[in-house]
Amino acid sequence: MMGCKRPVLENGYFQAFNRKNVDLVDISANPIQSLSTNGICLFDQDYDLDLIVMATGFDAMTGALMKIDISGRGELSLKEKWSTGSHNYLGLSINGFPNLFTITGPGSPSVLTNMMVAIEHHVEWISDCLQYMGVKGYTRIEASVQAEVEWVQHVNQVANDTIYTSCNSWYLGTNILGKPRSFMPLIGFPPYAEKYQQVATDDYHGFMLS
Repeated sequence: MMGCKRPVLENGYFQAFNRKNVDLVDISANPIQSLSTNGICLFDQDYDLDLIVMATGFDAMTGALMKIDISGRGELSLKEKWSTGSHNYLGLSINGFPNLFTITGPGSPSVLTNMMVAIEHHVEWISDCLQYMGVKGYTRIEASVQAEVEWVQHVNQVANDTIYTSCNSWYLGTNILGKPRSFMPLIGFPPYAEKYQQVATDDYHGFMLS
């Protein structure tokens, strides 16, 4: 559906599949058995290749974090915390996981904006936050339950006003079997930037500091 996913902008993209030197293989029907020194071995055919590009899909926004096996208070694992969805405040902090910051995590614009700029914004925000904590004598910070719940509701409400939620895409985690279906990134960077800067100005409203 146009507008749900990033459009292919390259001229001749689809025509490339019809070139004589291109083979389009359904690996669901003819699966990869192994890699050899010469290339890839499928179930019924070998392909000699000079270069292999691994593009097997990805568990966006939450997969890499959960594979680290992070544990919070009471030995709660991040995998357990996110078993019903990626609960997060501002895409930066998770209730139950003090002093853990998730740079461009779920609940932030992340993949829907310029990633390098988004990362820089978060790193600078976190740096300012740590300096604030040092001045105030705080050693722990985490999102409050209420702030986290309200932020997740806000992210979903914004998404529901668009056609994004009607797509079967990795934005919702539908490419991963068993992953809770929820729209993970927040749509709209300027309002988001204003929000998290205001949170900092208001002495980190929505966070518990001690």
